[in-house]
Amino acid sequence: MIVQPRDRESSATLTGEVQARFRADLAFRVSGQVVARTVDVGAHVNTGDVLARLDPAEQQADVDAAIATVASAEARLRVASATFARQKALIASGFTTRAVYDQAEEGLRTAEGVLEAAKAQLGSSRDALSHTVLRAEADGVITARNLEAGQVVPAAQPVFSLAQDGARDAVFEVYESVFLGQTDARHVTLALVSDPSVTATGEVREISPVIDAKSSTIRVKVSIKDPPAAMTLGSAVAGTVKAKTQNEIVLPWSALTAAGRKPAVWAVDPKTQTASLKPVAVGAYEAGQVLISAGLEPGDRVVVDGGKLLSIGQPVTEEGDRS
Repeated sequence: MIVQPRDRESSATLTGEVQARFRADLAFRVSGQVVARTVDVGAHVNTGDVLARLDPAEQQADVDAAIATVASAEARLRVASATFARQKALIASGFTTRAVYDQAEEGLRTAEGVLEAAKAQLGSSRDALSHTVLRAEADGVITARNLEAGQVVPAAQPVFSLAQDGARDAVFEVYESVFLGQTDARHVTLALVSDPSVTATGEVREISPVIDAKSSTIRVKVSIKDPPAAMTLGSAVAGTVKAKTQNEIVLPWSALTAAGRKPAVWAVDPKTQTASLKPVAVGAYEAGQVLISAGLEPGDRVVVDGGKLLSIGQPVTEEGDRS
């Protein structure tokens, strides 16, 4: 065949998963025993919905104690206020000393401070009581659950994972070699693996700077533009990126041979009609064909069949040539 370069556009397709762009691990702020669980994995929840409850006995006791402390502080403040009022009237008439008056004023200020501290403690206790109820912080879907009724959970231990409604990403584990090609990696065509007719377009939003040590892959997140309703969380999607159009020489795999340890092809001199080995550089190997990146020029004549039977300088007749 006569070598003629041609424009060629290739593509790469990988399989990924649809995930929520924003995810949150939900946990109780206090420890305790779970007395109720109201949702399960896959449930859609709205902001403020109750997800689980802890036994509030301990926190309720703290609230009751704080209420009693506030009542005691208020009583002490009333006594201190009355004492200060009497000393103020007496000092104006000259029937008490300055030291006693100052002591009464200090007692009043101390009682006021004790009351403020008691009220703050009451507020903290009520907050702790409210934290025995775990609520959804945003609209979304529960994607993981790590508790059961009767289980004792410590504070801050994640018990639910919430995938928030809104933007969706297609997440792919990509081999590093994909980034070495001349691909237009910013734009991705997406299709459901279970139903290829459901498609969407996406754009690369995030590329992990770290290669996973176990799989030797890089995590790539693709922002899905206007995701179809069928692309639900967890759906498997195929993402396709197209390579930039390149002018390449494509030969059948049968044309490739070797000159020593280097790839070569049998080239035919058009004047002498004899064969000779010509070293080439292979850009890529594909099914049934090879891409030649260097070593051949447009118009070169290359043997594509029967090369195993040739030797250097042997005359070659093209198929169909009767000479």
